[in-house]
Amino acid sequence: MDSQLLAGTLEMLVLQIVSPQPSYGYAITQEVLQRSRGYLELKEGSLYPALHRMEREGLLESYWVEAGPKRRRKYYRVTAKGLAVLEAKQSEWKRFSAAVNGVMGATGVVGTADALA
Repeated sequence: MDSQLLAGTLEMLVLQIVSPQPSYGYAITQEVLQRSRGYLELKEGSLYPALHRMEREGLLESYWVEAGPKRRRKYYRVTAKGLAVLEAKQSEWKRFSAAVNGVMGATGVVGTADALA
């Protein structure tokens, strides 16, 4: 997978994962990997800087949770601003993917098993 394509959608993917319920970094990577059937693999070097930037921009809030003796996890939850950004990005993605599919002559829907093959 072209890392530039992933970088352009990373914010939208993270917001989508944490919008229904808060999550922590590793769980976000695993959820993206599972939902994409193994195609999208988020690397720590891109995920954590993105999470910190999104927090600074007010799209996410974070809090710590004890995860065992001497172990804590930093959870992220989406803010109202983050939900608004997610909605805008989803709309933009639908228009963009439809336009690219039109140029490419695709008749299927982006995200189907055929599109991932």
